[in-house]
Amino acid sequence: MKRTKGIKPFAYFQPTEIRFGRGRLKESGEVVARYGKRCLLVTGPADGARAALFDRVKRYLVDAGVTVEHFSGVVPNPTTDCISAGAGMAKAFGAEVVVAVGGGSSMDTAKAIAVEATHPGTAWDYRWCSETQPTDNTLPIVAITTTSGTGSHVTQVAVLTNPALKDKSAIYNSHVYARVGIVDPELMVSMPPHVTASTGFDVFCHAFESFLHINASPYTDLLALEAIRLVARYLPRAVDDGTDVDAREGMAWADSLAGLCIANAGVTLPHGMGMAIGGCCPHVMHGEALAVIYPEFTRYTYRYAIERFATVGRILNAELKGVPDAVAAERACDEIDGLLKRIGMWLSLEGLRVTGDDLVAIADRSQVLPDYRNNPRVATHNEILEMLEHSYRR
Repeated sequence: MKRTKGIKPFAYFQPTEIRFGRGRLKESGEVVARYGKRCLLVTGPADGARAALFDRVKRYLVDAGVTVEHFSGVVPNPTTDCISAGAGMAKAFGAEVVVAVGGGSSMDTAKAIAVEATHPGTAWDYRWCSETQPTDNTLPIVAITTTSGTGSHVTQVAVLTNPALKDKSAIYNSHVYARVGIVDPELMVSMPPHVTASTGFDVFCHAFESFLHINASPYTDLLALEAIRLVARYLPRAVDDGTDVDAREGMAWADSLAGLCIANAGVTLPHGMGMAIGGCCPHVMHGEALAVIYPEFTRYTYRYAIERFATVGRILNAELKGVPDAVAAERACDEIDGLLKRIGMWLSLEGLRVTGDDLVAIADRSQVLPDYRNNPRVATHNEILEMLEHSYRR
């Protein structure tokens, strides 16, 4: 029988229950109580408006019969020291479930704590490249996201930084999927404009890179393109007016869709480079690290994925529907530049306080994670270094 092209074979897995919508935070107590009566709440510092949010969550938990211990030591680009402090608290308290409230740092910290509190050694020993991996002893995790960016509430990834090694890596294992992800757009209205822009561009990158990924499937393509449409429509609005709940809701859904994409396809070259930037320079936000290299990345890659770049270019600019794919693909690079400028993310490495001396080390570490191999065009060390050099001043 003659074989036709047909649909590409694929698999899709998603064990997380998603509770999406305005006001869903109030369900957190009954959700957590399903998994245990002793809960470690994992958050950043309990100050300002966040203190009131954390108190609300505690009230919902206590009303559901859950005893709460609060670890509020999450730091940006969560470190091994921060994770070990939280894991020590979880063990001393006898936590049965871990609840994250916050952005990617809080969710990643909670996942890593859930591993370290129940396994020998530290979370760093259970990274994607380690022989030893997390088991089903991992504590159940509930993720309550307050940003629209990382997608961590629906992924099997926990990013962590080892300051002693200046290395940023990740746990990648199905045991760190959240059992439930609560996505309440009303929790996101207090995000400052730059945090909104940085996390929101991360959403775009997750969707776009999974669309380009060599393991993309018809399912992830569907989700990725819808996420890109939502980002194009709602991210500028959310940056301009954080109280625009419709825009927050659109971005929250885009974040969830893009997270589902990377959980089943993955990311490509920019994320490997961005992780290396964050490892060498922890003060750089993840979205900033992506934004700063995207203008070079798109122009390096587009000729090797003409049809896919053209598709995204036409989402960002409907006028490209009438031009050939090759033209639309090249113009897509300009459209992505335009999005970065529109949301205030047109950045340079120099402006992010990355020194020229850091560039070689960043290039060296950009090929530690396997992400770069999944790009339509696989970059050499020298090509990565050249992209970094061209991103230094802009």
